[in-house]
Amino acid sequence: MPELRPLRSVLYIPASKTSALQKAVDLPADAIIFDLEDAVAPDQKDAARKALAATLREADHGARMRIVRVNDAATEWGAADVTAIADLPIDALLVPKVNGPDDVARVAGALTGPTRVWAMMETAEGILNAASIARAPRIGGFVLGTNDLAEELGCRPGPDRMPLMTALQTCLLAARMAGIPCIDGVYNTFRDEDGLRAECVQGRDLGMDGKSLIHPGQIAVANEVFAPSDTEIELARRQIAAYESATARGQGVAVLDGRIVENLHVESARRTLARADAIAGAGN
Repeated sequence: MPELRPLRSVLYIPASKTSALQKAVDLPADAIIFDLEDAVAPDQKDAARKALAATLREADHGARMRIVRVNDAATEWGAADVTAIADLPIDALLVPKVNGPDDVARVAGALTGPTRVWAMMETAEGILNAASIARAPRIGGFVLGTNDLAEELGCRPGPDRMPLMTALQTCLLAARMAGIPCIDGVYNTFRDEDGLRAECVQGRDLGMDGKSLIHPGQIAVANEVFAPSDTEIELARRQIAAYESATARGQGVAVLDGRIVENLHVESARRTLARADAIAGAGN
């Protein structure tokens, strides 16, 4: 299973916007993706890289996970991004348009310390190679790039996202196999709270660890949906207590509220409590 560090809300922030970089230290997001790629105009790439480097050296982002999305290696900025970011105090470097494990390995070789490589899963080739990418060196997680993927596939996702479902589940399967987080794609209509909530619920129910976001106003919904509810926490505690009581009597299963409680349910319950504790510890 993925690390217990909370990743309910993963917010993109353009590295070219100084005011946004300054506000990031106070936002209740679990993780920040400092974006050097899509959110930064070509003529601002170099300045954004320098501003971000200064911010990461000076700012205290607390328990938030710090991720930097670099430009693709095929662009004129990709190599310079990796060189500039490699030794900065970040948790992960996010690589766009990962098609296979070699794309991860090329970046991993430039990193020092504990920094991991995260992969944007946003191409047809990348989805088909998800399992091998999940086994690549230093791989730390997946972020779904649903907009780019939908464009490449030529599909038209509606509210149920059925045209993307195979891709979403393929990435999730690979992430679970490798024990790394899998973060759902963005919801584009950032003022539509009901639509965002519905898509967060769908992603949570699929098994995603959190939602990538494009606006600070989306953080609260993602944090709420991807956190264990009070009801779930209470049920988890009761399941553990019932099972422990049953095993103390020499029984292999327990019965709680008319339902069987086995070891697998207890393991799930303990993960629920661990997630709740991790969220409480992060303070967001």
